[in-house]
Amino acid sequence: MAWPLAARAETYPTRPVVMMVPFPAGGATDILARVLGERLGSILGQPIVVENVGGAAGTIAVGRAVRAPADGYMLSIGTSTTHMLTGGLYDLSFSLLTDLDPVIMIGSEPLLVVAKKDLPVNDLKGLIAWLKANPDKASVGIAGVGATGHLTGIAFQKATGTTFQFVPYRGNAPARQALAAGQIDFMIEPSSNFPASVQAGSVKALAITSPERVDTYPDVPTVNEAALPGFQALLWYGLWVRHGTPGAVIETLNAAMRKTLADPDVVKSLSVLGVYITPASQQSPEDLRAFQKAEAERWWPIIKAANIPHQQ
Repeated sequence: MAWPLAARAETYPTRPVVMMVPFPAGGATDILARVLGERLGSILGQPIVVENVGGAAGTIAVGRAVRAPADGYMLSIGTSTTHMLTGGLYDLSFSLLTDLDPVIMIGSEPLLVVAKKDLPVNDLKGLIAWLKANPDKASVGIAGVGATGHLTGIAFQKATGTTFQFVPYRGNAPARQALAAGQIDFMIEPSSNFPASVQAGSVKALAITSPERVDTYPDVPTVNEAALPGFQALLWYGLWVRHGTPGAVIETLNAAMRKTLADPDVVKSLSVLGVYITPASQQSPEDLRAFQKAEAERWWPIIKAANIPHQQ
């Protein structure tokens, strides 16, 4: 049983593999890619070279992956934003559902509501009250138009009856820097972006969008606890290759990623980041394909109805 997989591993990979990250260095997806890439490379026997290409909510990088040779030497790591939501936001020249083949669903994480340290609020209830008293005055950093944080922000506006301005950046890292510098008022973005900033006191964590509190932020209440019962939001991560990549290569990658996600050091690193690893029973390529399709069917009509302005 082990011989066919071993034989395939001898023929793939025979050179370094690129992992295309659709955001600038320093953001949640970039950190995740580097944690995974180090262990994955050791399992595959070839280095994983992380390449960052930001812009257009990740569609530039995904487009490169779609145009790459179908040989498994370019991996497309991404999120629910880059590999699902943008399909409803942009008129893409490719299909997220058919031009990429899934490898594995990596995991998910909640979003964190964080404010600049000088904002005159100390909790989510205070933020909502301040927003209502200052309609359209607050600025909210997002990692791109139509990204998870943007859509969650729209849902937050509707749930709270507030209005504020969205400021798009080329990823979470530059938005986080702007928040720490006091150039924007708050963010609702993946929680793995902020442990160091919260610990340093450069930003204030107000609430987390998971059903329960998380180990990374044990003192931060859930949005449900703080002010908005039933309000939840998660960002999920996956790995893809170009459509047409040989099935044997995808099997090799999936097997190597399963080992990577089971590695104790990786489990610990992802736990610190606040990323919940997908259960082993749901780590097949078919599981990711079905989940991605179901998410698109859920979110694309919502995006269309929101009439979010964009340009490609």
